[in-house]
Amino acid sequence: MTQTPAELPRLSEHEVLDEIYCVSFVRGLAPEEVLRRFGVDESTMEEVTSDELGERSAEGMSDDAAGYVGAVKVGDWTLVIEPGGWKLAVDSEVMARVGRGTEVVSVCCHTYASDTFAYIVDGEPVVWFDPMLPDARSGSDPDRFVKEMREVGLGPEYDIEDDGSHIDLPMERSFALAGRITGLPFSPEMLELRFLGAEPLED
Repeated sequence: MTQTPAELPRLSEHEVLDEIYCVSFVRGLAPEEVLRRFGVDESTMEEVTSDELGERSAEGMSDDAAGYVGAVKVGDWTLVIEPGGWKLAVDSEVMARVGRGTEVVSVCCHTYASDTFAYIVDGEPVVWFDPMLPDARSGSDPDRFVKEMREVGLGPEYDIEDDGSHIDLPMERSFALAGRITGLPFSPEMLELRFLGAEPLED
């Protein structure tokens, strides 16, 4: 059965989830290791709140990428937030480093470009698509989660040109899909945790 809007995860009003952000789940790695693989200045690592994470990212942002990245352990996964960023869902080099030997599930919102859902295994995209265009999937196994996509309302056969409509709440549906894959439903309460934050190294 497809989830109704009332059943979907509600996105927090925290500024950390604004017009551009990337929320990722990395299996089996400690927050410190995830940040090292992401590529941060380890001397800047310290514990922060999500509000501080958002503020510091905005202060240090460059080239439309997060100026500060946070990670926190939740169950078997590490939750990673890039306020104002997108790299873990889009940048192939960052995907390869962070995803080496493990799984990554990323939900990326980008108001001025394309949103992205990504499922990455051993650094390679297995399922990758724009939540507004779920029929245009790519990756090594783009049909792996078609059942789960239907259940959360991201119809894998949906064609925006043929259907003449749009998918409502695409980010909420993407987080619901991430929850089906990870077994870890995203909730605003996760943003109340203390994160290990750090400044990304300049390219």
